[in-house]
Amino acid sequence: MRREVGDEAHATAEALAAHFGLEPLPREGGRFRRLWAGPERSDGRPEGSAIVMLLTDEPGDYCALHRLPDDEVWHYYLGAPLQLLLLGPEGRTTVRTPVLGPDVLGAGHQVQLTVPAGTWMGARVGAGDGAGAEGSAGGAWALFGCTMAPGYTDAGYEHGDADALSRAYPEHERLIRELAR
Repeated sequence: MRREVGDEAHATAEALAAHFGLEPLPREGGRFRRLWAGPERSDGRPEGSAIVMLLTDEPGDYCALHRLPDDEVWHYYLGAPLQLLLLGPEGRTTVRTPVLGPDVLGAGHQVQLTVPAGTWMGARVGAGDGAGAEGSAGGAWALFGCTMAPGYTDAGYEHGDADALSRAYPEHERLIRELAR
């Protein structure tokens, strides 16, 4: 049986999900697994936390806009570039669209990026650069990680509302609606 490039990329994404034991991430999207959480602090939060996450370019598979109360560091590992949308906290006009990916010298991708506390963040595979690494249109994926200190807890997660964010950042409404659930 002949396999298409997109089939191979899908098989690789599934193999990575199985290898790491990734599970669907409710509300936010993608598949993830927490690989580490530090000792519990007096406030009930871990000292730090680290996850590994997988997104594909399949419809609906993206990291939905959300924000956290502390800085989060994103790390690129494998696959296609990952396009982020970062909306600065209320009262600021800072909007960025950095790319995590493998082409650091040629395309200016980053392998690590710190998202400041209170920043709305969302991400998707390969947006804005055509076919991604490790696959083609219809089969790209990205494996990346996120770390926080103090560590992540569900209590600190705030899910983005497309209407409210579009009103706050009207010039970026198209991207906001593409990355909101």
